[in-house]
Amino acid sequence: MADFKKSVSQNVPGEFFVDSTCIDCDTCRQLAPSVFEDAGNTSFVRRQPQTPEETQTALQSLLACPTGSIGTLHKNKASEIMDHFPLEIEDGVFYCGFNSPKSYGGNSYFVRHPEGNWLVDSPKFLPHLVRKFSEAGGIRYIFLTHQDDVAEAARYAEKFGSLRIIHEEDQGAQPGAEIVVRGVDILEPEPGFKVIPTPGHTQGHCVLLYKDKYLFTGDHLWWRRKRQQLGASQNVAWYSWRKQTESMERLLRFDFDWVLPGHGQRMSLPKAEMRKGLEALVNRMKASLEPGWDD
Repeated sequence: MADFKKSVSQNVPGEFFVDSTCIDCDTCRQLAPSVFEDAGNTSFVRRQPQTPEETQTALQSLLACPTGSIGTLHKNKASEIMDHFPLEIEDGVFYCGFNSPKSYGGNSYFVRHPEGNWLVDSPKFLPHLVRKFSEAGGIRYIFLTHQDDVAEAARYAEKFGSLRIIHEEDQGAQPGAEIVVRGVDILEPEPGFKVIPTPGHTQGHCVLLYKDKYLFTGDHLWWRRKRQQLGASQNVAWYSWRKQTESMERLLRFDFDWVLPGHGQRMSLPKAEMRKGLEALVNRMKASLEPGWDD
Protein backbone atom coordinates (compact mmCIF):
# COMPACT_ATOMS: atom_id res chain seq x y z
CA MET A 1 0.00 0.00 0.00
CA ALA A 2 1.35 3.42 -0.96
CA ASP A 3 2.47 5.68 1.88
CA PHE A 4 1.77 9.40 1.58
CA LYS A 5 4.71 10.10 3.89
CA LYS A 6 6.92 8.70 1.10
CA SER A 7 5.19 10.72 -1.62
CA VAL A 8 7.59 11.86 -4.35
CA SER A 9 8.14 15.60 -4.46
CA GLN A 10 6.98 16.02 -8.08
CA ASN A 11 3.37 15.03 -7.33
CA VAL A 12 0.89 17.86 -7.80
CA PRO A 13 -1.34 18.32 -4.73
CA GLY A 14 -4.57 16.37 -4.72
CA GLU A 15 -6.18 13.00 -4.16
CA PHE A 16 -3.75 10.71 -6.04
CA PHE A 17 -0.05 10.38 -5.30
CA VAL A 18 2.94 8.17 -6.16
CA ASP A 19 5.40 7.20 -3.44
CA SER A 20 9.13 6.51 -3.55
CA THR A 21 8.73 2.72 -3.81
CA CYS A 22 7.88 3.23 -7.50
CA ILE A 23 10.25 1.34 -9.83
CA ASP A 24 9.46 3.50 -12.89
CA CYS A 25 8.05 0.54 -14.82
CA ASP A 26 5.73 2.76 -16.92
CA THR A 27 2.53 0.80 -16.17
CA CYS A 28 0.60 3.82 -14.86
CA ARG A 29 1.77 6.04 -17.71
CA GLN A 30 0.50 3.50 -20.24
CA LEU A 31 -2.94 3.35 -18.62
CA ALA A 32 -3.37 6.99 -17.61
CA PRO A 33 -0.90 9.17 -19.53
CA SER A 34 -2.88 12.33 -18.78
CA VAL A 35 -2.44 11.77 -15.02
CA PHE A 36 1.01 10.22 -14.59
CA GLU A 37 4.41 11.26 -15.95
CA ASP A 38 8.02 10.13 -15.75
CA ALA A 39 10.27 11.84 -13.19
CA GLY A 40 13.36 9.87 -14.20
CA ASN A 41 13.54 7.25 -11.45
CA THR A 42 9.84 7.17 -10.58
CA SER A 43 6.49 8.17 -11.98
CA PHE A 44 4.58 11.06 -10.46
CA VAL A 45 1.12 12.63 -10.63
CA ARG A 46 1.50 15.48 -13.09
CA ARG A 47 -2.21 16.36 -13.10
CA GLN A 48 -5.02 15.19 -10.85
CA PRO A 49 -7.87 13.45 -12.71
CA GLN A 50 -10.33 15.97 -14.12
CA THR A 51 -13.06 13.65 -15.47
CA PRO A 52 -14.72 10.38 -14.42
CA GLU A 53 -12.79 8.66 -17.22
CA GLU A 54 -9.46 9.93 -15.92
CA THR A 55 -10.37 8.89 -12.39
CA GLN A 56 -11.18 5.43 -13.71
CA THR A 57 -7.86 5.03 -15.53
CA ALA A 58 -5.99 6.36 -12.48
CA LEU A 59 -7.67 3.70 -10.33
CA GLN A 60 -6.86 1.07 -12.94
CA SER A 61 -3.24 2.21 -12.67
CA LEU A 62 -3.40 1.91 -8.89
CA LEU A 63 -4.53 -1.71 -9.22
CA ALA A 64 -2.10 -2.62 -12.01
CA CYS A 65 0.94 -1.09 -10.28
CA PRO A 66 3.31 -3.97 -9.46
CA THR A 67 4.72 -2.34 -6.31
CA GLY A 68 1.59 -0.75 -4.86
CA SER A 69 3.19 2.67 -5.21
CA ILE A 70 0.05 4.61 -6.16
CA GLY A 71 -2.31 5.78 -3.44
CA THR A 72 -5.16 8.13 -2.62
CA LEU A 73 -5.64 10.40 0.37
CA HIS A 74 -9.16 9.12 1.01
CA LYS A 75 -11.00 5.86 0.54
CA ASN A 76 -11.21 5.10 -3.17
CA LYS A 77 -13.43 2.93 -5.38
CA ALA A 78 -10.66 0.65 -6.65
CA SER A 79 -12.66 -2.40 -5.53
CA GLU A 80 -15.35 -1.42 -8.03
CA ILE A 81 -12.75 -1.04 -10.78
CA MET A 82 -11.11 -4.41 -10.11
CA ASP A 83 -13.74 -6.27 -12.07
CA HIS A 84 -12.68 -4.34 -15.20
CA PHE A 85 -9.61 -6.58 -15.37
CA PRO A 86 -8.67 -8.21 -17.63
CA LEU A 87 -9.32 -5.15 -19.83
CA GLU A 88 -10.45 -6.04 -23.34
CA ILE A 89 -8.29 -4.42 -26.00
CA GLU A 90 -10.10 -5.82 -29.02
CA ASP A 91 -11.68 -8.98 -30.37
CA GLY A 92 -11.02 -11.29 -27.42
CA VAL A 93 -7.55 -9.93 -26.67
CA PHE A 94 -7.16 -8.59 -23.12
CA TYR A 95 -4.60 -6.77 -21.00
CA CYS A 96 -4.44 -8.69 -17.71
CA GLY A 97 -3.40 -5.88 -15.36
CA PHE A 98 -1.96 -6.69 -11.92
CA ASN A 99 1.57 -6.47 -13.30
CA SER A 100 4.13 -8.48 -11.36
CA PRO A 101 7.25 -7.03 -9.71
CA LYS A 102 8.94 -10.33 -10.61
CA SER A 103 8.93 -9.15 -14.23
CA TYR A 104 9.71 -5.53 -13.35
CA GLY A 105 6.12 -4.60 -13.98
CA GLY A 106 5.87 -6.24 -17.40
CA ASN A 107 2.48 -6.39 -19.12
CA SER A 108 0.73 -9.68 -19.72
CA TYR A 109 -2.15 -10.52 -22.01
CA PHE A 110 -4.99 -13.02 -22.26
CA VAL A 111 -6.37 -14.31 -25.57
CA ARG A 112 -9.79 -15.92 -25.51
CA HIS A 113 -9.98 -18.59 -28.20
CA PRO A 114 -12.52 -21.36 -28.92
CA GLU A 115 -9.76 -23.97 -29.24
CA GLY A 116 -8.18 -22.97 -25.93
CA ASN A 117 -7.20 -19.70 -24.30
CA TRP A 118 -3.70 -18.22 -24.19
CA LEU A 119 -1.82 -16.29 -21.52
CA VAL A 120 1.07 -14.19 -22.86
CA ASP A 121 3.66 -13.70 -20.11
CA SER A 122 2.38 -13.66 -16.56
CA PRO A 123 0.67 -11.26 -14.19
CA LYS A 124 0.58 -11.70 -10.42
CA PHE A 125 -1.11 -14.91 -9.31
CA LEU A 126 -4.30 -13.56 -7.73
CA PRO A 127 -7.70 -15.11 -6.87
CA HIS A 128 -9.43 -12.46 -8.95
CA LEU A 129 -7.54 -13.39 -12.11
CA VAL A 130 -7.81 -17.11 -11.41
CA ARG A 131 -11.59 -16.68 -11.19
CA LYS A 132 -11.72 -14.60 -14.37
CA PHE A 133 -9.59 -17.05 -16.33
CA SER A 134 -11.67 -19.96 -15.01
CA GLU A 135 -14.91 -18.27 -16.08
CA ALA A 136 -13.42 -17.79 -19.56
CA GLY A 137 -12.58 -21.49 -19.86
CA GLY A 138 -9.10 -21.70 -18.33
CA ILE A 139 -5.69 -21.39 -19.98
CA ARG A 140 -4.48 -23.93 -22.55
CA TYR A 141 -1.18 -22.26 -23.48
CA ILE A 142 1.15 -19.90 -21.66
CA PHE A 143 3.47 -18.20 -24.12
CA LEU A 144 6.57 -16.71 -22.49
CA THR A 145 8.34 -14.13 -24.60
CA HIS A 146 11.60 -14.47 -22.67
CA GLN A 147 13.17 -15.31 -19.33
CA ASP A 148 12.60 -11.91 -17.66
CA ASP A 149 8.81 -11.97 -17.71
CA VAL A 150 7.81 -15.46 -16.58
CA ALA A 151 6.63 -14.17 -13.15
CA GLU A 152 3.94 -16.60 -11.87
CA ALA A 153 3.69 -18.70 -15.04
CA ALA A 154 4.43 -21.96 -13.22
CA ARG A 155 1.59 -21.37 -10.75
CA TYR A 156 -0.88 -20.63 -13.53
CA ALA A 157 0.31 -23.70 -15.45
CA GLU A 158 -0.20 -25.90 -12.38
CA LYS A 159 -3.64 -24.43 -11.70
CA PHE A 160 -4.96 -24.81 -15.25
CA GLY A 161 -2.84 -27.67 -16.63
CA SER A 162 -1.44 -25.26 -19.21
CA LEU A 163 1.30 -25.92 -21.74
CA ARG A 164 4.11 -23.40 -21.34
CA ILE A 165 6.00 -22.28 -24.45
CA ILE A 166 9.50 -20.80 -24.19
CA HIS A 167 12.68 -20.82 -26.27
CA GLU A 168 15.42 -23.29 -25.36
CA GLU A 169 17.93 -20.47 -24.76
CA ASP A 170 15.69 -18.99 -22.05
CA GLN A 171 14.33 -22.25 -20.71
CA GLY A 172 16.34 -21.94 -17.51
CA ALA A 173 13.63 -19.56 -16.31
CA GLN A 174 11.00 -22.28 -16.77
CA PRO A 175 12.83 -25.62 -16.78
CA GLY A 176 9.56 -27.54 -16.72
CA ALA A 177 8.15 -25.87 -19.85
CA GLU A 178 6.15 -28.31 -21.91
CA ILE A 179 6.85 -26.86 -25.39
CA VAL A 180 10.36 -25.69 -26.24
CA VAL A 181 11.14 -23.49 -29.25
CA ARG A 182 14.46 -24.27 -30.90
CA GLY A 183 16.69 -22.27 -33.19
CA VAL A 184 15.11 -19.56 -35.34
CA ASP A 185 12.37 -21.61 -36.97
CA ILE A 186 8.80 -20.38 -36.64
CA LEU A 187 6.55 -22.58 -34.49
CA GLU A 188 2.77 -22.77 -35.04
CA PRO A 189 1.26 -24.56 -32.03
CA GLU A 190 -2.26 -23.84 -33.31
CA PRO A 191 -3.69 -22.34 -36.52
CA GLY A 192 -3.50 -18.56 -36.34
CA PHE A 193 -0.66 -18.47 -33.81
CA LYS A 194 2.96 -18.03 -34.90
CA VAL A 195 5.86 -18.08 -32.43
CA ILE A 196 8.69 -16.11 -34.04
CA PRO A 197 12.19 -16.25 -32.46
CA THR A 198 13.61 -12.72 -32.12
CA PRO A 199 16.98 -12.96 -30.33
CA GLY A 200 18.43 -9.68 -29.13
CA HIS A 201 17.02 -8.58 -25.80
CA THR A 202 17.82 -12.12 -24.66
CA GLN A 203 19.19 -14.98 -26.70
CA GLY A 204 15.89 -16.84 -26.52
CA HIS A 205 13.48 -13.94 -26.95
CA CYS A 206 10.41 -14.68 -29.08
CA VAL A 207 7.29 -12.80 -30.18
CA LEU A 208 3.81 -14.18 -30.84
CA LEU A 209 1.76 -13.23 -33.90
CA TYR A 210 -1.97 -13.91 -33.64
CA LYS A 211 -4.35 -13.72 -36.63
CA ASP A 212 -1.66 -11.83 -38.60
CA LYS A 213 -2.91 -8.85 -36.63
CA TYR A 214 -1.79 -8.88 -32.99
CA LEU A 215 1.96 -8.99 -32.31
CA PHE A 216 2.89 -9.66 -28.69
CA THR A 217 6.40 -8.27 -28.59
CA GLY A 218 7.80 -8.75 -25.09
CA ASP A 219 10.84 -6.50 -24.76
CA HIS A 220 11.62 -6.50 -28.48
CA LEU A 221 9.43 -3.71 -29.85
CA TRP A 222 7.11 -1.02 -28.46
CA TRP A 223 5.57 2.38 -29.19
CA ARG A 224 7.40 5.50 -28.03
CA ARG A 225 4.77 7.92 -26.78
CA LYS A 226 6.93 11.04 -26.84
CA ARG A 227 8.49 10.42 -30.25
CA GLN A 228 5.30 8.91 -31.67
CA GLN A 229 7.14 6.09 -33.37
CA LEU A 230 8.02 2.43 -32.99
CA GLY A 231 11.03 1.89 -30.81
CA ALA A 232 13.58 -0.48 -29.34
CA SER A 233 16.52 0.20 -27.05
CA GLN A 234 20.16 -0.73 -27.31
CA ASN A 235 20.38 -0.18 -23.54
CA VAL A 236 18.29 -3.28 -22.87
CA ALA A 237 19.71 -5.53 -25.58
CA TRP A 238 21.21 -7.86 -22.98
CA TYR A 239 22.25 -10.44 -25.58
CA SER A 240 23.05 -8.58 -28.81
CA TRP A 241 21.91 -5.35 -30.45
CA ARG A 242 23.11 -6.62 -33.82
CA LYS A 243 21.02 -9.78 -33.44
CA GLN A 244 18.05 -7.69 -32.34
CA THR A 245 18.45 -5.55 -35.45
CA GLU A 246 18.45 -8.69 -37.61
CA SER A 247 15.41 -10.01 -35.73
CA MET A 248 13.56 -6.74 -36.23
CA GLU A 249 14.23 -6.84 -39.95
CA ARG A 250 12.79 -10.37 -40.13
CA LEU A 251 9.50 -9.02 -38.76
CA LEU A 252 9.08 -7.15 -42.05
CA ARG A 253 8.04 -10.49 -43.52
CA PHE A 254 4.84 -10.39 -41.49
CA ASP A 255 1.71 -8.26 -41.43
CA PHE A 256 0.28 -6.93 -38.17
CA ASP A 257 -1.49 -3.83 -36.96
CA TRP A 258 -1.13 -4.16 -33.19
CA VAL A 259 2.08 -3.99 -31.14
CA LEU A 260 1.39 -5.37 -27.65
CA PRO A 261 4.62 -5.14 -25.64
CA GLY A 262 5.69 -6.41 -22.26
CA HIS A 263 7.29 -3.07 -21.49
CA GLY A 264 6.30 0.12 -23.27
CA GLN A 265 3.17 1.49 -24.85
CA ARG A 266 0.85 -0.65 -26.95
CA MET A 267 -0.31 0.78 -30.26
CA SER A 268 -2.58 0.01 -33.20
CA LEU A 269 -1.89 1.36 -36.68
CA PRO A 270 -3.12 0.43 -40.16
CA LYS A 271 -0.93 -2.33 -41.58
CA ALA A 272 0.68 -0.09 -44.20
CA GLU A 273 1.51 2.55 -41.61
CA MET A 274 2.82 -0.08 -39.20
CA ARG A 275 5.09 -1.49 -41.91
CA LYS A 276 6.39 1.98 -42.75
CA GLY A 277 7.12 2.62 -39.08
CA LEU A 278 8.86 -0.73 -38.72
CA GLU A 279 11.00 -0.10 -41.82
CA ALA A 280 12.03 3.28 -40.37
CA LEU A 281 12.97 1.64 -37.06
CA VAL A 282 15.02 -1.05 -38.82
CA ASN A 283 16.89 1.65 -40.74
CA ARG A 284 17.63 3.54 -37.52
CA MET A 285 18.84 0.36 -35.87
CA LYS A 286 21.09 -0.47 -38.83
CA ALA A 287 22.49 3.05 -38.74
CA SER A 288 23.24 2.66 -35.04
CA LEU A 289 25.58 -0.21 -35.88
CA GLU A 290 27.76 2.14 -37.91
CA PRO A 291 30.74 3.87 -36.24
CA GLY A 292 30.05 7.42 -35.06
CA TRP A 293 26.25 7.11 -35.20
CA ASP A 294 24.27 9.05 -32.61
CA ASP A 295 20.46 8.98 -32.24
